[in-house]
Amino acid sequence: MSPLLRLLRISIELLRFLSGSVIGRLQPARSRLRAPERLCFALARLGTTFIKFGQALSLRRDMLPDDYIAALQSLQDHIAPFPARDAIREIERGLGCPVKQLFAHLDGKPLAAASVAQVHAARLHDGREVIVKVRRAGIDRQIGHDMRALMMLTRLATAFVPSLKHYQPLRIIDEIWSNLRKEIDFRQEARNIRRLATAFADWPTVHIPKVIDDLVGESVIVQERSGGWRIDDPAVASDGPRLAQNFVDAYLHQIFVLGVFHGDPHPGNLFITAEGRICFHDFGLVGFLDRAARRKLAAFTNAFFRQDADWLLDAAIDLGIFVGEIDRSGFQRGVAEIIADYAALPVKEWSLAEAFLRVTRLGRVQNIFIPCDLVVLMRTLFEAEHVVRTLDPEFQLLETLQTKGPEVLKRAMDQEDWEGASDRLKHDTVAALHDLPAVIGSWTRRLSQEGEGLGLTLRLHGLSGLEDRLDRSSNRLALALVTLGLYIAGSLLMQHSIGPRLFGDMPALATLAYALALWFTFRLARGIARSGRL
Repeated sequence: MSPLLRLLRISIELLRFLSGSVIGRLQPARSRLRAPERLCFALARLGTTFIKFGQALSLRRDMLPDDYIAALQSLQDHIAPFPARDAIREIERGLGCPVKQLFAHLDGKPLAAASVAQVHAARLHDGREVIVKVRRAGIDRQIGHDMRALMMLTRLATAFVPSLKHYQPLRIIDEIWSNLRKEIDFRQEARNIRRLATAFADWPTVHIPKVIDDLVGESVIVQERSGGWRIDDPAVASDGPRLAQNFVDAYLHQIFVLGVFHGDPHPGNLFITAEGRICFHDFGLVGFLDRAARRKLAAFTNAFFRQDADWLLDAAIDLGIFVGEIDRSGFQRGVAEIIADYAALPVKEWSLAEAFLRVTRLGRVQNIFIPCDLVVLMRTLFEAEHVVRTLDPEFQLLETLQTKGPEVLKRAMDQEDWEGASDRLKHDTVAALHDLPAVIGSWTRRLSQEGEGLGLTLRLHGLSGLEDRLDRSSNRLALALVTLGLYIAGSLLMQHSIGPRLFGDMPALATLAYALALWFTFRLARGIARSGRL
């Protein structure tokens, strides 16, 4: 289908959905389809790209009502599998070899099929059983055409309805498009699998099927085959408490220690092996948290457990849930209300995922955009809590987090690259000291050339003392800079033992630098204390 015809088809479906909303209001409540269901039908009719788009929208709990989230999460890829000959052609194109050279056997009937790819069972020449995930031919081009058309229609919609800009639809679409490009590039999925497989290689409770390194391409990925019972299978119910604990331990390690976590832990992606290990599948959706984000998330979690509303709000701001200028008093009231609601519930009914969602939804009235990794994290928390309740309805999640949390955070801190940080500090300090004479020389030259041109004359009615306070502030700032330079110089001189020595082993120049720095520090502290303000 040409891009123009595709654009027309998308426009027709959009108009059909909007007109259905108007007509539906005129029909009896029992006979009409609700708007979330009609949206899902429209997305399904538009095919692969829009099915994936709807699934991506289901992550946006911070923006969409719960009934839309539930409907979009049920949106499935009911797509017929493509023929085996097309799969073989794509495998050979993606891996650059005939199938007979790659596999001793390839099952032509797929194990599963979806809108983006399908999975075939195979056996390597060395006897290993594997699965082959192969992408639909041309899906990358189709997604590109569809997303460009959607961007164009969204620009038109925001031009006619400016209030839509409040939700930043173009930014959301661009983010979803970027994530779709990553999802259909199986090389990225292979990197995710390798990283987690290495991290859990020594864990007796977790299994990550390994990637066959030589058999990975943009459109094909080959992975060791494994299986077992689904986590909601009655056969594993008797072992539920142990599995729930192992599952929580695995996610604490992923989120707080590794900073990389499986973002879609629904029952279809989790199996229990014959050895009783939790086996993860499908790494198309993976979340990432850097060290700073992990520390901030730990603060948010602790604040929630301690029921500290002020700390919870500060942690949410640090995480990036709220950005820009916010009405802090209004948000404090909202957070305090959330805390009060949980205080009235039994501890086993507390939900970190739900609390996180409720805090993010406080920002709906403002122009706030939740970062993608936090959106994936929120989805993961909900899915993970559901898994835990499925395995063991009586599992004490709060108690486990409070018990295991300090140990996990200690492991995370132990992994910090303190030596690297120290090297960076030394490098930056030497660079700053090296540049200091040039900076001072530049200031001196400008002062001699411009004279009073650098001065500031300010006269405001009723503020006669402002100029004097500005003078004192600038003097203190200059003195603080000089003091900092002396501390740096003294540290370097002390470290390298430069110059003559006092009392046998004390570098005289370093001692002088420290003495002057301490004297200036005392002068600054006394001046600030006398003024009564910092």
